Amino acid sequence: MIYDALFGKPLISLIVVGFAGILVWYFLSSQRPTTRLVVQILFFGLMTLILVGSGIEPHRFQGYQSEDPQALLVVLAKSLWWVHLAWAVIGFIRLYLVLEGSPREARLLQDLVIGVVYIGMALSILAFVFGVPIGTLVATSGVIAIILGLALQNTLADVFSGIALTLGRPYVIGDWILLSDGTEGRIVESNWRATHILTSANNVVVLPNSFLAKLGLTNVSRPDETHLLVLTIRIAPTRMPALIRQVMLSALTSCNSIVREPPPVVALKGLDATALEVELQFRVTSPSQRVTARNEVLDLVYRHCKSAGLILAVPPAANILTADLPTEENARPPSVTPLALIEAIPVFATLTSDEKQKLAETTTVRQFRKGDVIVQEGEMLPSLMMVRAGIIVARREGEERGRFAPGDFFGETGLLAGMQEICTLEALTPVTVYEIAQKAFAPLLTERPALAEEIAGALAGRAERFRDGAARPPEQAHNVHAILKTIRTIFRA
Repeated sequence: MIYDALFGKPLISLIVVGFAGILVWYFLSSQRPTTRLVVQILFFGLMTLILVGSGIEPHRFQGYQSEDPQALLVVLAKSLWWVHLAWAVIGFIRLYLVLEGSPREARLLQDLVIGVVYIGMALSILAFVFGVPIGTLVATSGVIAIILGLALQNTLADVFSGIALTLGRPYVIGDWILLSDGTEGRIVESNWRATHILTSANNVVVLPNSFLAKLGLTNVSRPDETHLLVLTIRIAPTRMPALIRQVMLSALTSCNSIVREPPPVVALKGLDATALEVELQFRVTSPSQRVTARNEVLDLVYRHCKSAGLILAVPPAANILTADLPTEENARPPSVTPLALIEAIPVFATLTSDEKQKLAETTTVRQFRKGDVIVQEGEMLPSLMMVRAGIIVARREGEERGRFAPGDFFGETGLLAGMQEICTLEALTPVTVYEIAQKAFAPLLTERPALAEEIAGALAGRAERFRDGAARPPEQAHNVHAILKTIRTIFRA
């Protein structure tokens, strides 16, 4: 019965099977390419079986008269067979033509091959179904091809440039690139005509492939995304260059936003009567971190210079007399007293001058040698400590979580909430701190609620800074909430 249904009227059966295959393929989800390919192969195989069984050869032109009642059925049947053959081949291409396991980068090449398949299908239908002499058609279409080529030369240039970029692979989707015209951003799409670049300003720049192929291109994401930054600092020559270089290196060492390996470099670039020019070279994890790292480095350079008594040099274009320049003999750099440090810390900005003076008078100086442990993880510091000079590293369970530089403070968890430190604090260099005892600080908390809020906010910000790519420890979040709860208790007292 099945044999009679298929081969009794083979042309009608083949047409029915062909259209049924089109409907089934249309309703299958594009998210299941393997299933679609299997369905295409099954219908194509069944159509081939019907054609062979009925003695029709789809790859040969069999002459027939236009008045033949079956002529239209033969044309339709053979055309459907060639369409299904093309779709089966395209299914293989979509599924298996992949460049190095990256289907998104292979899309342009896939589209090119698929275009060739469709052209071959159209020519085959013309030759084997309608009997059109393809050789003569191609020869007579040369003039038309020339006209079209001239009219579409820009589009064709984009297409072939896109093919060259895809095969050469100077970048892949997701890479951060820098072009010689100044365009910079991450590749988000590459198609036949253009490449789409997402810039740091969150704009998408669309560049024609022919234009992109002519530009010099730097792939910042290879071999990895670590990015070198260079900052030039001018310091007044009031100290020996070796000392200035050491201060700049300390500023980079205390930075939490830069890459530790390879270590940052400080290069002395020039020296004259007005300034010692220093070049700071450091790396960040990705180009998106450049602004954050540059801001932190500049802030730390200022703080370390102030701590070490260095003076920033005047700009090269400034008109000053040589006699007015500071020298090693007459320079009077500002001294970093407890009062000066308190005035420089933003959280104390709400205090009056008298309150700052009284707080400074209660400070004591403590010094630690390199490698000294200031406080162990789990211990409590009942006083507030402000870093006067040096670098302190914070470690949790042996893993570094952040660093303190001159102007930073710690011990607020014990001072405000009587809680333990979540990190071990160790002197990375010789360290000098100013310590303020709890009995001197407590009256200010009751009189200045904003001060306690600022310190609690600074602690929350430090938790984010010490996260270092990992989830914030639950104890840290608990400490922040406990401090805020303690503050509210103080307010109600």
